[in-house]
Amino acid sequence: MRTVEATQFFGTFTPKLDEKGRIFLPAKFRAQLHEGVVLAKGQENCVYGWKPETFAELTQKLRASSFANKKVRYFQRVLYASASTEVPDKQGRIAIPALLREWASLERECAVIGAMDRIEIWDAERWAAFTAEQDEAFADLGDEEMPDLF
Repeated sequence: MRTVEATQFFGTFTPKLDEKGRIFLPAKFRAQLHEGVVLAKGQENCVYGWKPETFAELTQKLRASSFANKKVRYFQRVLYASASTEVPDKQGRIAIPALLREWASLERECAVIGAMDRIEIWDAERWAAFTAEQDEAFADLGDEEMPDLF
């Protein structure tokens, strides 16, 4: 029997970005992120967020990747150059650095989603468009694409 990893984020929440570039972390995520969250550029122009321990595990995996691989080097550079550790304030807000707000086009309306071992922060309109575009593909996923899952 498999054990369930302690870090699990799931759900979709819609906080607003304030004038200082902060958002309220969803209440369901705060206990896991109370010591901090490592934010970085995410794929599809969102912002990824990990618990510091989970980010350290990712770092170990990336260290094991071949430095000779150009795509690995590119990924490492982009990810780590954009990374920032943010600690929630007493109200549960985190600041999102300007570089990441620009990358994800975050202005006011946001979507914060759970994505297993990380959170993702999206512009709400971009998230809606992404999910609308992916709904059919999601519905069609099956044993061919994910043989060990279904």
